[in-house]
Amino acid sequence: MSERLFGTDGVRGIANQDLTPDLCSRLAFAAAHTLFAQRPEQKRVLIGHDTRISADMLEAALVAGFTSAGVDVYLVGVVPTPGIAWLTTACACEMGVVISASHNSFEHNGIKIFNHEGYKLPDAVEDAIAASLDLYYDYRPKPLGASLGRVFRLPQAVDQYRQHLQGACQLDLKGVKIALDTANGAAYQLAPQIFSDLGADLTVLSNQPDGLNINACCGSTHVENLARRVLDQGLDLGLAFDGDADRLIAVDDHGQVLDGDVMLAIFAKDLLDQAKLAGEALVVTVMSNLGLSHMADREGIRLIKTQVGDRYVLEEMLKNGYILGGEQSGHMIFLDHATTGDGILSALKLLEVRQRTGRPLSDLRKIVDIYPQVLLNVEVDNALKAQAMADPDVQKACRRVEESLGQEGRLLVRPSGTEPKIRIMLEGKDKDHIQELAESIARLISARFSY
Repeated sequence: MSERLFGTDGVRGIANQDLTPDLCSRLAFAAAHTLFAQRPEQKRVLIGHDTRISADMLEAALVAGFTSAGVDVYLVGVVPTPGIAWLTTACACEMGVVISASHNSFEHNGIKIFNHEGYKLPDAVEDAIAASLDLYYDYRPKPLGASLGRVFRLPQAVDQYRQHLQGACQLDLKGVKIALDTANGAAYQLAPQIFSDLGADLTVLSNQPDGLNINACCGSTHVENLARRVLDQGLDLGLAFDGDADRLIAVDDHGQVLDGDVMLAIFAKDLLDQAKLAGEALVVTVMSNLGLSHMADREGIRLIKTQVGDRYVLEEMLKNGYILGGEQSGHMIFLDHATTGDGILSALKLLEVRQRTGRPLSDLRKIVDIYPQVLLNVEVDNALKAQAMADPDVQKACRRVEESLGQEGRLLVRPSGTEPKIRIMLEGKDKDHIQELAESIARLISARFSY
């Protein structure tokens, strides 16, 4: 795991190796004492998870840690991450916890924590929790007898979240032919129910989770099967979520993929046309495509960039009152309706634009021209990431690439916040050229720092 316990999206690792029951119990106990210190009379935490085989094990460990700290625990079961964010506030809980590793494969898992307002915790609070892990062993006196926490099951909460999502849009999907890929993950039951209730003619893929097949060649990181199904069946569009359903990647009626940048361009222009885009601003990360920058300049939209991570996009939105932001990966935040990225909500909003304009996605996507992009990952031990980034030879190679690109491209090299990897991103007009440049940097980093 990383030197800092919390990465850009919670605590991540291989279940039962990095993310152990012992760590989860200690984490829960520390979180309880950190977050409930100011409101000791309100000790209620909501817990949900995706469909990974390790979810039950880690849930049991979290329950042990919370109840031993005197906290009442409410178990929702399988639910998307944004569902817990919303339900934490709706159910008047002081904390929400999601057990999920998002788009990662099944052997991984993670712990994400939300505060009583449904927002991810600031870095300082996460660091305070990490610094308190030993409280689980050292705290005296621990609650005893009637002071122990209790456990309650709250399966009806998922239906509350469904009603919230359906109330956030004005849609009639009768006659609309949609393919859904639920990634064998947290949305495998909820998403088909919502779109069926709205009248869509559905084809559903990857909705048979077995604990091992979450994100396995499906979902938002593998849309090939979805695109093929849209074309083969002549469907209107396809929608793919990731394992915890906080991301959306779409496929248009021609089988072409719409990533987060394309959809954010569509949403921003639609809101701007309705005079509803607060500050005429769209908040994205440094990973956003050059084409989105050109589109924003052309349309008079202020494009504001943050470091990678939807939490940082959200912080910028909250600080300045913006309502739309997101990432190329498909995290999109509609702050009027949610406190975090929500794949199902994003899908509903995309269909709302389609319905309001009467235009297919293949036409709506023309608002932005996306530059070819190459993304490469180099495996580097977490302890060596900073050294690799500061290496003089690596920095020199990066400068040479940037000089060769000039104004017609862009290079971004950064350490992953969730995995032991360094990520290399190159954009430019010539795909073969930027592929060659990206591979040259990857080879250098790999030769010097890979394990």
